[in-house]
This record gives sequence, C-alpha cells and structure tokens, in this order.
Amino acid sequence: MAGVGPMTQDWEPVVIRKKAPNAAAKRDEKTVNAARRSGADIETVRKFNAGSNKAASSGTSLNTKKLDDDTENLSHDRVPTELKKAIMQARGEKKLTQSQLAQLINEKPQVIQEYESGKAIPNQQILSKLERALGAKLRGKK
Repeated sequence: MAGVGPMTQDWEPVVIRKKAPNAAAKRDEKTVNAARRSGADIETVRKFNAGSNKAASSGTSLNTKKLDDDTENLSHDRVPTELKKAIMQARGEKKLTQSQLAQLINEKPQVIQEYESGKAIPNQQILSKLERALGAKLRGKK
C-alpha cells in the first residue's frame, strides 16, 4: 500500500480465498455424499442421548464408566430404605403430592416416584433440591 504521500493506485495483487473447511463443513451432507461417491470409508456414530435432556434427570452418568471398565457383575447403588421413608414422611408432613413436590424442585414426577420406590440411583443434586423443598435433612447423620 502507499505510504504517507499522495494517494496512488495500489497494484499489488490481492487474493481472496474461502476459509478451509472446518469440522462442521466436513460433516455436511454434500461432503458426505461426495465421499460416498468417491468410495471413501465413512463412519457414522450416533451420540448417546443426543438431542435430549435425559442425562440430567436419570443420573446414570455417575457410575457408567466404572461399570464399563469392570468385567465383574456389578450394579448401581440404589436409594436406601431409610431415605425412601424420610422422603415420604417429609412429603406427608408438608401435605404435598408427588407431582407437587416434583414441580417444586423442577423435576419430573417420575423422578420422585423412583426415589420413593427405591429404584432411583441417588443423585446428590436432586437430593439437595429435595432437602431444600421439604425442609428436612435427608443425607448424612441425623
């Protein structure tokens, strides 16, 4: 470009290029179809629970890696009997239904049912929400 003097024309060539394709462009449908036509190997993998919010309420992500690594026959921890009874008792004292309690803690009623039936895998976040909503201590020493 011209320096500080009078304005002159700039005769230096300027090359305008597109950006190099990023990862999202490589997964584009056109690119994948072109690769199929050329005979390249294509691997398609669907992500676990992709596009859903199941992981937040199910709590299964806590021990799945540990279970996958072990070859022994193990199972997840379940809600202890004392905790089930404490939740039911505290909910009864507040005169709340399962669906009302679920709405208070922003969870599905199914989550409360699983905790009260003992089928749920304990999730510390949900337990702390329950403690706050019920005003009772559910974890630790009484």
